[in-house]
Amino acid sequence: MKETEPGSSDLTPLLADADSLENQSPRGLASVSGAVFNICTTMVGAGIMSIPATVKVLGIIPGFAVMFMIAVLVDITVEFLLRCTQSGKSTTYAGLMAESFGSLGSLAVQICVMVTNLGCLIIYLIIIGDVLCGNESGGTLHLGVLQEWFGIQWWNSRAYVILFVVLFVMLPLVFLPHMNSLRHSSAISILLAVVFIAISSAMAIYAFWKGKTQNMRLLPDFANQVSIFDLFTTVPVLVTGFGFHVNIHPIRSELSRPSDMSYAVRISLAISIAIYFSIGFFGYMLFGESIMSDILVNFDQNSDSAIGQLVNNTVRLSYAMHLALVFPVINFSLRTNIDELLFAKKPVLAKDKSRFTILTCLLLALTYTIAIVIPNIWYFFQFLGSTTVVCLSFIFPGAIVLRDVHGISRRKDKVMAILVIIMAILTSMIAIATNLWTVG
Repeated sequence: MKETEPGSSDLTPLLADADSLENQSPRGLASVSGAVFNICTTMVGAGIMSIPATVKVLGIIPGFAVMFMIAVLVDITVEFLLRCTQSGKSTTYAGLMAESFGSLGSLAVQICVMVTNLGCLIIYLIIIGDVLCGNESGGTLHLGVLQEWFGIQWWNSRAYVILFVVLFVMLPLVFLPHMNSLRHSSAISILLAVVFIAISSAMAIYAFWKGKTQNMRLLPDFANQVSIFDLFTTVPVLVTGFGFHVNIHPIRSELSRPSDMSYAVRISLAISIAIYFSIGFFGYMLFGESIMSDILVNFDQNSDSAIGQLVNNTVRLSYAMHLALVFPVINFSLRTNIDELLFAKKPVLAKDKSRFTILTCLLLALTYTIAIVIPNIWYFFQFLGSTTVVCLSFIFPGAIVLRDVHGISRRKDKVMAILVIIMAILTSMIAIATNLWTVG
């Protein structure tokens, strides 16, 4: 593990030590607003398009209640991690687990981060390819934006378009060695999410004015199509939507005052709740019971007119650009954890330019290759991701509190940790079993 030396501050930046701060984005330049943008971007990824479907299953009132409950639990577990980090010597999530559970604990975190983040990055590229180049499902060819505009050409095929996006959009961003350097691209990604919400809400309000909105249920429809077990399938979607624990330490390490991290987390959670509930409410209001698991499909089905086509293209392009800007934030913690796993005894990553460059390029090449060769990997990572995200967000922080190697956990902390772990395990088991039953 990369730990601080005895007597040194536990606030040392993840990618640079005190001797190199002058030349490499010094700690203290990272603001709370920058931290908020990066935290929000970590949370608001591809899952935003699935939120309206979860609201359809849960109903409006339980949907908001579940979102709020998960956000509260996330805030509690993040506070667990921040307090334990403050009391210990490690400046990484894996190092924090190593303090409590040794090398096996550290390895568990690193494997979960690699599965979750690599899966997300691959899915992001697949979605960007679907938006720009189209896809084929059930024998039906769905054209992408570029093919609709220019026809089917060799240069707008999936392999070439994704390669262009990787080289000219993502590569410059993933080469930034500090999380704080991504604050501007993160701000743009959140703005694009807000644009999507603005379009959806405007369409829903217009439909309401014309009397064309769909009937919305305040509560689950147990009488017809929703079972009690279906409710549990929405939890992993929302947990994934609020999971940002892998980036807590990189963001915290660059703040001038680590105590500001708690403040930034709560602001970010409030913003994310507002984003999720807005898109869930207005998306459900607009499409009703016909809402698909991916709301982009609904926009595609309502693009017969010229205005409908313009709205559809705007929504799809803003979504693709949003994912392209989320990509480097997710890639940051993936690269850090792989480096910590493979090169635990080496200097920090920012001090070894060749290692940083090689690892960054290899990860980007691997992600691109898998996205092109295996474009239907979504369901595999959906099951694994649900499990690993739950571990990173709830089970591991709860276990750290129960282990309490620093002697700082209070009785109520341990009680809450037990409840969080039990809830996480039960909901995940029921959700996975229900999904497997449905697929079978």
